Amino acid sequence: MRIERTYRQLEDTEEVHIYDITEEELFREVPQEYDMFYTPFEKTLNYLNNDLDILVPIDEGNDFIIHRLGLNAFTKRKINQNEISGRLLSKVSPGFYQVLKDTLKEVYETHETKQMRFNYHFDGKLARFSNVKVVYDMEKIILISENRDNRGTNLSMIDDGKYGEKANLIEYFSQTGSYYKINDRYSWTQGVYNIINRAREPNDEYYNIIFDLVIAEDKPLVKKLLNELDHGRAHYETIIRIKTHEGILKYIEANLYSKFDEEGHLLSRYGMFKDVSTDSTRKMTRPVDFLLRGFDNSKKLALLIDPLSIKHYEFSEGFFYIVEENPETYRHSIKIIDNIVEESIKEKIMQLVRGERDELIDRLTYNVHGDENNQKIAEIYIERFEYGETAHSIGFLTDVTEERRKQQELIEANEHKTILIKEVHHRIKNNLQVLNSFLNLEKRAYKNQPDVIIDHMQSRLSSLAILHEKTYNTSDFKNINLKEYIVDQDAQLRSLIGMRDGIIFESEVDSDLNLSIDIITPLLLIIDELTMNAIKHAFPDKTTSNKISKKITKLDDDTAELIFQDNGVGIDDPSSITKNLGCVIIKNLTKQLDGKIELLQNGQGTGYRLTFPIIMEHTIEV
Repeated sequence: MRIERTYRQLEDTEEVHIYDITEEELFREVPQEYDMFYTPFEKTLNYLNNDLDILVPIDEGNDFIIHRLGLNAFTKRKINQNEISGRLLSKVSPGFYQVLKDTLKEVYETHETKQMRFNYHFDGKLARFSNVKVVYDMEKIILISENRDNRGTNLSMIDDGKYGEKANLIEYFSQTGSYYKINDRYSWTQGVYNIINRAREPNDEYYNIIFDLVIAEDKPLVKKLLNELDHGRAHYETIIRIKTHEGILKYIEANLYSKFDEEGHLLSRYGMFKDVSTDSTRKMTRPVDFLLRGFDNSKKLALLIDPLSIKHYEFSEGFFYIVEENPETYRHSIKIIDNIVEESIKEKIMQLVRGERDELIDRLTYNVHGDENNQKIAEIYIERFEYGETAHSIGFLTDVTEERRKQQELIEANEHKTILIKEVHHRIKNNLQVLNSFLNLEKRAYKNQPDVIIDHMQSRLSSLAILHEKTYNTSDFKNINLKEYIVDQDAQLRSLIGMRDGIIFESEVDSDLNLSIDIITPLLLIIDELTMNAIKHAFPDKTTSNKISKKITKLDDDTAELIFQDNGVGIDDPSSITKNLGCVIIKNLTKQLDGKIELLQNGQGTGYRLTFPIIMEHTIEV
């Protein structure tokens, strides 16, 4: 037996791949060691669709007595409860004991439910899989398993490996969605809910939530395509029209696929949907717009969503500044690569388009409108991946023309500074990856509050965009004036949130407070988190005069202080905020800053005092 483990962060699920498990590892006949009492409702449990396994912890959770196993185990192994109950799991099934022991002990100690998925591979093929919840209840460990074999399962939708989280991220922020249907039950991705503009509901797994919204004129088309897909047609592509619950008409590109057995019987179906409405963006704001808006006012850095797709691309405004095109009239075409000087990079991009490579990280020279006298130097990063039958891509384009010029000057004057610039810009690029981690955490914490996630992402993106923009215009990364950054950050917050929620932002910063980029980066993110917490909790009444103020001063030559204050409703139970996800993020950022943060309770509202060093040992290696 061979075991491989992965953690699916977006699903909060541990995935275990089990290869070629043997009968000896799966089940051994051993004598009964413990008497087991009768399980209540045993007859009822036998009629459940899901397997229910009951284990009794022993030896402080280092082993488990088998009380009961679900019918699936006995059906496949041809054994009965009397041959397995009252035995230790480690002796009866050493293979599964090795797979489960750490998770079972963790659930036993924490009493927190864990999710797992088991994929069973035989002869190089996925034979079946099980979705399992591990629950602590009545001083026992209970495993609730949903078992399915591989007949009719589309593996690209289930076993999507390293591409799964990227595909989910693309769909979360876009108008692209997908589903698969097995045994008359549907599984819908987040992108489908973005298209129909509503939250997930429990009954969605039992009906086609897209086709139920099709307008009357297009229902005959749906009936026709389903009939053909039911009777031998493997693929159907068409455009259908739906009307959302708000009455918005949308045009949906549908790519539907059916899988049949050797006798022609339908096994499963899956589909990909894309909102191709030409006017949908005028009637509603899409989640992808909030992501792109986080890059507003950044003329040097561009976010590229599906840049390899001529039909479904989404670019932040920085792209149009870099290539000097009008976003209103621009039409994406593969001919744009003709303006790239380096032939090797042109070929690498074409390899991405053809699916011959998965990633491109390089620096290119771009002739604006084909003019060799108007050249720009840009760093490009594009990653390509396939999801279902569709290829997706995501990347960044960064204008480093001025940076390149300054870099050449610094090379001639000082090799040390040249290395410093490279490392600092590399660090800023890595900050964008940190946003993905924050997003994954908040998707779980605020899964029913998408507006909270969007506000947080906008604020963080804006702060990092300010940081990135200004670092291109300085040659001293150890003495950056903090006041300029705070002024710009307030302007962004006022634009994104203040005008919407009627919040006033006031800041007072010592004009001679100069810090390194190592300090400014976490400091700006801490201010973002404190601001988002205040917006979320401090101002339930939007009609009053709500204000957030910041005062940053030097205490001495080594230490500075941030006083953050709102005039909101205050905190009834200060101990409760320690459980807040934002508080956890703030503590981690404060630790990175080598600072100390404390809650202030003096008068109306809520305040915090953050003390932090003015000078930190520089971590950039030269």
